[in-house]
Amino acid sequence: MRLLRRSAPRNDILFNILPFPLMKLRIRGGKHLRGNVRISGAKNASGPLIAASLLLKGPVKFKNVPRLTDLLGLLEIMQEMGVKVDWTGDHELTIDATELDPKKLDKKKMKRMRFSILLLGPMLARVRRVSVGEPGGCSIGNRPIDAHLFALGALGANIETEDDGTLAMDANGRGLRGAYVVLPEPSVTATENLVMAAATAKGHTSVRLAAAEPHVADLCRFLNACGAKIKGVGTHELEIDGVTSLAPPKKAWTVIPDMLEIGTFAVAAAITRGDITMSPVDMSHLDAVLSALSRIGVKHELRSDGSLRVQGVSRMSAIPKLQANIYPCFPTDLQALFGLLATQCHGTTLIQDPLFEGRMGYVNELLKMGANAVIADPHRVVITGPTPLRGTEIRSLDLRAGATMVLAGLIAEGETVIHDAEMVYRGYEDLDGRLRTLGADIEQEHE
Repeated sequence: MRLLRRSAPRNDILFNILPFPLMKLRIRGGKHLRGNVRISGAKNASGPLIAASLLLKGPVKFKNVPRLTDLLGLLEIMQEMGVKVDWTGDHELTIDATELDPKKLDKKKMKRMRFSILLLGPMLARVRRVSVGEPGGCSIGNRPIDAHLFALGALGANIETEDDGTLAMDANGRGLRGAYVVLPEPSVTATENLVMAAATAKGHTSVRLAAAEPHVADLCRFLNACGAKIKGVGTHELEIDGVTSLAPPKKAWTVIPDMLEIGTFAVAAAITRGDITMSPVDMSHLDAVLSALSRIGVKHELRSDGSLRVQGVSRMSAIPKLQANIYPCFPTDLQALFGLLATQCHGTTLIQDPLFEGRMGYVNELLKMGANAVIADPHRVVITGPTPLRGTEIRSLDLRAGATMVLAGLIAEGETVIHDAEMVYRGYEDLDGRLRTLGADIEQEHE
């Protein structure tokens, strides 16, 4: 069974994918992964770009869009509001939000998906009112939407709690207005919501402590291509002059490569002592990740054709301390994967993740497989290696923890069965299929 089928493109995207079908992955470890792999477009770039299409009247075309359950669910919510969605290729998507009807917004589906939070900014800007429940997503700790409410409130949005517990927001009848906004934290999605709302707000908006991740910068560049006036792109300080309206860009917009996928396959090459070449890549996004790999001793090189080659080595050295933080520091979304990598390195590694208090759950699953690790507190774990891992039955606790379990199964002795594996496909398109092309022994099954 394939969760995301590689058949002819479909124009009707109502796959009834919410809730997602339950599945498990069965892996027999011990294979050295070798070969070439195509890197998908970034999920975290695709989501805000799709949401930003609500700001536009007329069709906008995107290329390199991954077919992921999170994105398909977001598109489903939008299509039910009258937005036209047309897959013109496996990864080419045209969206036309001209006939957007906000009254048809499905609040229940909004609550199931973290990405649906990205609809707040463009909906407020476009139709001046939106009612939502707090979105769901990965269970990796408390991720309140306070920063979003603060940012949109600073632009003049009124926010009230309805009888059923949902949040009702409106633009105060006059529309949103520019403001000087110091975000309480450099939240990625709060920054994206603020940028989308401010692009057509009246007057000037200054943003401080803005998130500077590559996908935030990509959203800003897309909006500028649509007629927005955003300066400071790629920095923590943004200056936005509101414009009357936006229009679809003249050319199709290509989603940037997923740096988290690159990091995932790089770890796969390292732990299996394999040899994997990835493309496309944007090396400017990978400084912290490649630096960590170099310190461990993993070989990597940018080839003349622009691809990235990563080779495993016979002996890897532990990094004494690895701390996740906001971009351009080491990404929290790769912390678990490098925790797995630490189990195969000689020495002890202290991993710190101050961003989320629930990100260490994967360690308990690795302990079942024989890892030598101690969770010091919700933000710190100490891992000593190298330790051989044994195949057993484990769970995918969230998207990135799930990917970590998949890679753990690749090096475990015997058979590993991963339950709740559907979580992995929220962020990785056809992961098991691509691993098989590299030599992995992996099967996808119904629960």
